[in-house]
Amino acid sequence: MNVISIKPEHLIEATARVIADGGRMQMAYAWYPEPGQIELRYIASQANNPEFLVWGCRPKGPVPSLTATTPLLGWYEREIADLFGQQFVGQPEPYSLVIHPGAAPILPPLDPSYPASMPMPFVAKDGGIPDVESPDVQRLPFGPARADVVESVELIFFYVGERILYFHPQLFFKHRGMEKRFEGRCLTSAVVLAERVSGVGSFSHALAFCQAVEEAAGCAVPRRALLLRALLAELERLYNHLHYLGHLAHTTTLKVGEAEGKLLEERAKQINARLTGSRFLRSLLVPGGLRRDLDPQPWFGEALEDLRKDVARYAAMLESTNSHLDRLLTTGVLSDKVALDQGATGPIERASGLDRDLRRDHPYAAYAELPLAVPVRTSGDAHARAQVRIAEIDVSMALIERILLLLSDGSVYVDCVAVPNSEGLGWAESPRGSLFYAVHFDAGGKIARVKIKSPSFSNWRVFPFTVHDSDMMNYAIDEASFGLTVAGCDR
Repeated sequence: MNVISIKPEHLIEATARVIADGGRMQMAYAWYPEPGQIELRYIASQANNPEFLVWGCRPKGPVPSLTATTPLLGWYEREIADLFGQQFVGQPEPYSLVIHPGAAPILPPLDPSYPASMPMPFVAKDGGIPDVESPDVQRLPFGPARADVVESVELIFFYVGERILYFHPQLFFKHRGMEKRFEGRCLTSAVVLAERVSGVGSFSHALAFCQAVEEAAGCAVPRRALLLRALLAELERLYNHLHYLGHLAHTTTLKVGEAEGKLLEERAKQINARLTGSRFLRSLLVPGGLRRDLDPQPWFGEALEDLRKDVARYAAMLESTNSHLDRLLTTGVLSDKVALDQGATGPIERASGLDRDLRRDHPYAAYAELPLAVPVRTSGDAHARAQVRIAEIDVSMALIERILLLLSDGSVYVDCVAVPNSEGLGWAESPRGSLFYAVHFDAGGKIARVKIKSPSFSNWRVFPFTVHDSDMMNYAIDEASFGLTVAGCDR
């Protein structure tokens, strides 16, 4: 990773220059390169350049907030303030993001000197949400426990009648400290941990982690392994998108559509299990390639073709069911400007007219040699988000067929050993959007820091902009159309 040193006083100007040149900030994080010294890292994509721009800033005190220049960094700054104690001058939301009101850590939680055996003191109390005095405005706190098996999040609505005036999702009820858990682990167990950050993105998380380690180690993965990695990544996309369509049909009360979508999802998972032994494609990746070779027999292509035909029929039925479409059209509109400024990613940004995809723009695995069509819609509503995923299913099927034609004999693994004092950046276009892992190794070759940027962390920030000034009857449809996960955010 080529890191450019930058002084705090130059951050705003440098960020504005990146944006003016057509680039986009992707994430920010902090770590301790040496005891008592925080380093801030800023990562940006550049226009028409597959290389990411990486800045390193070692502040001696508060640094200027970049939120006014690039709003999507707002949550990253607040997360850094919570977990590392770094302050940002001019931050428009100077209150906790991760640490709930009532928590009183004796030190910033990711400070290396924080006693590992000491629980964080906590006394439950309200905070962070403004009081409303108008008798016409109702306040509804919903959650964190919700019906069925929905993940824990408290949704706070301020509304009049059916109209939602303001919406605030309170996340991080089950923050698991996953980034901290990587510290000191061997590479093999670290991959297992990455697979469990977010279960429905197991393969993407493991892939981004392995690629970060491989960059740090200067490891060249065999071509067959690269092709199989791309194939498996598309299989993960298939079952996720099919689940999405079934769940979206559930929210529009299209019961047959829900059952059909989830049956197709199950068939996709059964294909995964037969090919790899894991419905969620786990225990396959390792830095250096794959743990074992895979040999897609003729049954695999036949099963995939049968699935493709049934998915095409299912999608056509969804797109011709008026009761379903009526609930999706104009629901949860996200403009291209808000999507860009606030950091939308994946199908969410592509449904709002932003033509971005890491597989094409920053190729990894074998995507540089695969023809990739990127579906884009412009209306930015729930229907556009569904259309993008339907189109992406077709793209995934075509990519898998192409990979099967390109597969040739060869090794799927090379030794990959951690290099002391090295670091690497890995990424993947997961089913929900851009996923990044930054991995740092200490002088003993042990993992010193892992930073995870998940797509749901980005899209949860964007989602409220589509809820404000909407109505209660459409809320569940809007949320389902984003395909959010809480686990992916509450790392």
